[in-house]
Amino acid sequence: MISVCIPLFNFDASPLIRELIKQIDQLDQPAELILIDDASEEKYREIYRTFADSCRYIELEKNVGRAKIRNLFLQYASYPYLLFLDCDALIISDQFLEQYLNLLDSKPQIVCGGRVYPPQLLKGNKKLRWKYGHRVESEPAWKRKENPNSSFMTNNFLISKALLEQVQFDEQLTQYGHEDTLFGLQLLERGVQILHIENPILNGDIETNPVFLEKTKQGVENLYQIYLKNKDNPHLVEQVRLLRVYEKVKKWKFILNPIGSIINPLLLFLLKNGNSSIFLFNLYKLFLFMQQSK
Repeated sequence: MISVCIPLFNFDASPLIRELIKQIDQLDQPAELILIDDASEEKYREIYRTFADSCRYIELEKNVGRAKIRNLFLQYASYPYLLFLDCDALIISDQFLEQYLNLLDSKPQIVCGGRVYPPQLLKGNKKLRWKYGHRVESEPAWKRKENPNSSFMTNNFLISKALLEQVQFDEQLTQYGHEDTLFGLQLLERGVQILHIENPILNGDIETNPVFLEKTKQGVENLYQIYLKNKDNPHLVEQVRLLRVYEKVKKWKFILNPIGSIINPLLLFLLKNGNSSIFLFNLYKLFLFMQQSK
């Protein structure tokens, strides 16, 4: 009943794949594992190919990005539900797949299981990513339910094939970031409310500060493109905290943009070199967004 879908790119996902194969073998309902590699380096493809006999494995010759590769799974999935997991996820429950299968009798349209981060504090050049993950992304189901569509994340979610065929990911977004924001908005516009449950994965790859900040920059650029196309949509601003703040201060851009051009290089230096203040990180993102909107 479930097609487990993992987009792969330049990461050794062996622990995740092995655990999923084990859990699928133990199920009393039909399930399949589909891996699509988004033009990874050969050393990673060699790892992925070792699992080809235990799943459906596809290699892409050109990188298509995070949105398009998720839509691509529709061509290969055999079952009415698709379970998407990021390749850096780690399964922390022996009943991970079983929990999703137990929901299918109620015919949910889309379900998010959530994610958690390692409990120990990571210091040095991974502290910012760890702290942001703990403070912002590791929300329990009861918290995510307070604003279900804005809490949507693509790293661990189940969706009906019929719904994904109707509401696909925007393939114009090729960089990292906020494809989940736009997808959640599209669902909201259709009156589809996301169901949140407590079935998290563990984030198994905490990026260094420089890598995380580069991804943040790409995400802000993506968000600005989404904003340009949907600026008259009140739901978008309601769903994204950065946009809510921007709407309040944009009338002061003529003052704030020059300040940001001076301050942001300093903020970037501090954040890259171990300062893990979430306030400074949010300020950095706001100035980045305002620079996009000059």
